[in-house]
Amino acid sequence: MKVVLQHLTKIFPSRNKKDKGAEVIAVNDFNLEIPDGKLIGLLGPSGCGKSTTLFMISGLQTPSDGKIFFGEDDVTELAPENRGIGLVFQNYALYPHLTVQQNILFPLQNLKGENRLSKEEMLRRADEVAKLVQIDEYMNRKPSELSGGQQQRVAIARALVKMPRVLLLDEPLSNLDARLRLQTREEIRRIQRDTGITTIFVTHDQEEAMSISDYIVVMKLGVIMQTGKPQWVYDDPANLFVAKFLGTPPINVFTGKVENGYLYIGDEKVLDVGGVEDQEVYVGIRPEGFLLDAEGGLSCKVSGIDVMGRDISVVSTNPNAISPIVRSIISSDEIRNIAGDTVRFKLKEHKVFIFNKETELRVHFGGQIAMHEKMVAEMQAEGQAYTTHTGPLPREADDKVKQDTHVEQKKGFLAKVKGLLPKKKSNEKPVGSTEDKPAEEPQENQPSEE
Repeated sequence: MKVVLQHLTKIFPSRNKKDKGAEVIAVNDFNLEIPDGKLIGLLGPSGCGKSTTLFMISGLQTPSDGKIFFGEDDVTELAPENRGIGLVFQNYALYPHLTVQQNILFPLQNLKGENRLSKEEMLRRADEVAKLVQIDEYMNRKPSELSGGQQQRVAIARALVKMPRVLLLDEPLSNLDARLRLQTREEIRRIQRDTGITTIFVTHDQEEAMSISDYIVVMKLGVIMQTGKPQWVYDDPANLFVAKFLGTPPINVFTGKVENGYLYIGDEKVLDVGGVEDQEVYVGIRPEGFLLDAEGGLSCKVSGIDVMGRDISVVSTNPNAISPIVRSIISSDEIRNIAGDTVRFKLKEHKVFIFNKETELRVHFGGQIAMHEKMVAEMQAEGQAYTTHTGPLPREADDKVKQDTHVEQKKGFLAKVKGLLPKKKSNEKPVGSTEDKPAEEPQENQPSEE
């Protein structure tokens, strides 16, 4: 089932009735087409609007503006139970007094009218989805007798048993430990491929989104920052935010400049970027973008080496780096070539990203231009539009206005309080002042204290 979101917007009103300007735009003019049978990851930091978007698709939240289509059907005004969705919450929401089988059967038992199923059909469906998620041997257990990963699979089975048109997952792995997260996300991907159900997966964990999604949608403050296949977005970030958000270890960011066709970090000429206009820039270098080279253009001061087996991570510093440390991943065979407290690096062109310092938008150069054009062409061939945000974020502007307004209100309040305090008269003397007191005359023959 194809899902189309057109100009989807959600505005939460202010709780302060006197301050209408304090309303929050959680999702702003969100346009997205999700192909039939694909798994899409909505990815971004907390508060970016990804869960709100999911809840509008499910019908739990009503959009302030925009339309939601499932195929050719406009479901914007439909109740959740009539949309044909399966929703898996972060906390599983299983009924503790019911067995696994009863939890799975519950949605089918609530069907009414012509959708009502026979008892035999309900049991057959429950057995099928239980086998699909590999919990068929636990059907008589209660949720408290299951591990976290098993409970999550029960929640997924309950969502699938209705044969939904769209499956929605709201951070389903956040309550699991690291090992179970890995195992369960692989199970989710397998289940999605086996069923072919269009699935929307919400997470703040970029590793989760990149590992199981066909496409990812990177969000910030209610706005789509970039869409694309996970590897494409990693290799070709549209702006500084996307570059910093994706990648483990995170990208290294430096202040720099382009001058006469060369990229400089500080006073060091690090790369030929012919064709780029002279400008102040941010330079992003992926950790795997460094090559140890005694003649390399970039120098860093070594502060430590982390051995990771196949690779080593050189931890260093550079006065032009925005982050406290620079992390460079190189082959463990190169460790013998590190001597002294300074290393020099040559940079891999396709792992170096330049961003305009004012707009933070990407500036392509060299072979990156052809790579970007090829990626956009492949997306269009697959029916996907290359999406990125190029202007200021509305909520950032709103937050700045609110902050400035708050500061002005605070100043006004302090001035008002100050005006209510009694003013000191100029001829009043402080308590205890000795000013204008007659001087005491010295007394003669006064006995001294011993």
